[in-house]
Amino acid sequence: MLSVREAIETLLGQSACCVEPESIPLPEAAGRVLAADLRAPIDVPPADNSAMDGYALRHADWPGPGGRLGLSQRITAGSAPGRLEDGTAARIFTGASIPPGADTVVMQERCEAADGAVRILELPARGANIRPRGQDVRAGQAVLAAGRRLRPQDVGLIASLGLDSVAAFRRLRVAVLSTGDELVEPGQPAGPGQIYNSNRFTMHAQLAAWGFDVVDLGVARDRPGAVRELLLRGAERADVVLTSGGVSVGEEDHVRDTVAELGRIDLWRIAVKPGKPFAFGAVGDTPFIGLPGNPVSVFVTLLVIARPFLFACQGRDDLAPTPLRAPARFRRKASSREDYLRVRASEDGLELYDNQSSGALFSTGWADGLARQPADVAIEEGDPVAYLPWPLFD
Repeated sequence: MLSVREAIETLLGQSACCVEPESIPLPEAAGRVLAADLRAPIDVPPADNSAMDGYALRHADWPGPGGRLGLSQRITAGSAPGRLEDGTAARIFTGASIPPGADTVVMQERCEAADGAVRILELPARGANIRPRGQDVRAGQAVLAAGRRLRPQDVGLIASLGLDSVAAFRRLRVAVLSTGDELVEPGQPAGPGQIYNSNRFTMHAQLAAWGFDVVDLGVARDRPGAVRELLLRGAERADVVLTSGGVSVGEEDHVRDTVAELGRIDLWRIAVKPGKPFAFGAVGDTPFIGLPGNPVSVFVTLLVIARPFLFACQGRDDLAPTPLRAPARFRRKASSREDYLRVRASEDGLELYDNQSSGALFSTGWADGLARQPADVAIEEGDPVAYLPWPLFD
């Protein structure tokens, strides 16, 4: 069995961005992946402006305590000021452009205005309360790098540059297929020996949360012909095919053998817990990832092993989350496989869910992340362990 690190390296060694760039209107850009480095076409702000309501003046013109300056103009945000007359001040408002000739803004709370003049009660340092041109971003400055998944604040930054669209990669299309005669869809009555199909919805929801387009192939029953038909359909319609179940060694596990017939299997079985029966290869020329069948195994291997590959195919640059460190509030015997434990963080450290079965899906909702236990390493209470809270997998 390959280690988790070796498995991820194998997948990434065969990954490449497989989606083309397209122009995206800015209101639709959040969550999309930037396809090219973005440089600022303008200075932000485009001119010196006032950081607050007050009075703009030339610092050297201050007549001293008790002296007054006549008001020569009133400048609101969005208006174009004239040059400041010598020996005068200008009433100015937050965001308004600084008039040529002024070099300081005094906040209104430090002033007294009456009869067309203003008395400066407390003069700040020269240049106070002015946001200079280009203070935020300079024209030509590298602003955002290709491969970044755009967050709301990134979209706002792009808008501040005057751009109404951005080059982003097309959304990765991932075909999702569940397998098994025992599966019944939610909302339908479950007969003897049947269980509700949670894997289909876990995969669909997680892929959608990552910003991918999901091609739902439904459920393949445990017959080679049915598996073959749906795998071929997925390979034709999507960039990556993702399945759950059918990749182990049982007589009714047909996915792995069918993929090998249609393309190839490059990797099978990983020293990870939960999730040992994990397969990677291709259906024809379309990359294939076969997740295990148990619901927690599906969730964990999708996050830990499949995610870096899928992100690379989408063109993202944040492939590997950096774990935090937190003390364990539990003891755990060593295992021959790398173990991903469902835990919840508190002020005292990480609490372990009492049922770490690969079928205990409730544990993933109870937990707020995973603790990574390396192979052949025991955990004693108080030991610092690698902690991966769910947001690290966004």
